[in-house]
Amino acid sequence: MNSELRREIRSYVDENRDRMLSLLADLIEEPSVSGHEKAAQSVVVEKLESMGLDVDVWEPDVEALRDHPGYFDTNTYEEHGYDDRPNVAATVEGTGTGRSIALAGHIDVVSVTEDKWTHDPWTATREDGRVYGRGACDMKGGLAANVFAIEALRDLGVELAGDVVIESTIDEEAGGTGGALSALERGYRPDAAIITEPYGVPNVGVASAGAMYFQITVPGTAAHAAHGFAGVNAINKAVDIVQALADLDRERKSRISFEPAVNQYPDAEGEVTNLNVGIFESGDWPSTVPDEATVECRIGWPPGETREEVREQVREAVGSVVEADEWLADNPPELEWFGWNANPHYLDTDHEFAQLTKRNAEAVCGADGEWTGGLAGLDERFYVNYYDIPCPSVGPTGGRVHGADEYVDVDSLVEVAQTVALTAVDWCETA
Repeated sequence: MNSELRREIRSYVDENRDRMLSLLADLIEEPSVSGHEKAAQSVVVEKLESMGLDVDVWEPDVEALRDHPGYFDTNTYEEHGYDDRPNVAATVEGTGTGRSIALAGHIDVVSVTEDKWTHDPWTATREDGRVYGRGACDMKGGLAANVFAIEALRDLGVELAGDVVIESTIDEEAGGTGGALSALERGYRPDAAIITEPYGVPNVGVASAGAMYFQITVPGTAAHAAHGFAGVNAINKAVDIVQALADLDRERKSRISFEPAVNQYPDAEGEVTNLNVGIFESGDWPSTVPDEATVECRIGWPPGETREEVREQVREAVGSVVEADEWLADNPPELEWFGWNANPHYLDTDHEFAQLTKRNAEAVCGADGEWTGGLAGLDERFYVNYYDIPCPSVGPTGGRVHGADEYVDVDSLVEVAQTVALTAVDWCETA
């Protein structure tokens, strides 16, 4: 691409940013908490159709996906199913034999506790160079940037030799198997892809964490508290197991490192693997010795271990408590894996497309970027692990993701759209 066209693309995106922000506002103002994505997807469909594109809208077919090695039933699928939860894709057909690219993102967002917000979570509030609202950063901002990048190329009359697929998928917050994986299995398998997750341009994400959920059910024997000697307190037994899991977490942190995660979050030094006890439930009356306790946990880890290796460490930690406790040895707790069951991924930073994306991000921002990622489970893993499709992330800066007053920085969103547009032209080539 000649330098004049590069300047023209960047200027057009910058000067017309309000059109991108208008789309972002429309997306924020259609709530799309995981399991309820249809209304917001209708906004995407309407926008793509207004660009003259044929839009593919479909609901995931679980039976067609279930045998895939990357598939698992997500929590939202188990609660809501996939009826009325469509994925959306549209293809801008190239005019030649250039390489293809997918520009992808997820429409679903996490829930809100509205009394914690100082801005209305379902209204796009523009203030001090930011847009506030649920999903502004994670990741309706990235979706809007993808769409506007291609709209800008169209308006400028830039025709590409390769196809560009714009995707808006569901279910990512719960694992993505009904979203990104469904799109890949539907046949959307480009030569390269970008997912505009909020990594903070010019940083480029190249890794995601493995993530698994598990539940431990610990038995006890009920009794009146005054006769506690006649019962076995399941909470006390469960606490010993929780302590063993905490010990495992510390041991893993002491020996596991992953530089891209620390590049993204300096505070992650020594914290790039994590075992979190998220739910502890037991008992129904203060005067009753509880006869059961359940503990639900999430373990996450950067590239370097398999799911089975991590599971075995958890089993050994629980087993060490069982072996040392006469009651538990005779009444062993039940360990079940559920929900998230994702392998980590890592994209080779020497790959041509990773290098191209980073060069464009750095040129747009006028700053050096870092290779980042490895703390969270992401849709990128489906592309890299199972289809050998290079899929880096380049997304905006912002804050309070998953929290109250989530926001995205407007200037960074412009830089993302510029980076995406330039990378699409460089990769697909002009016709």
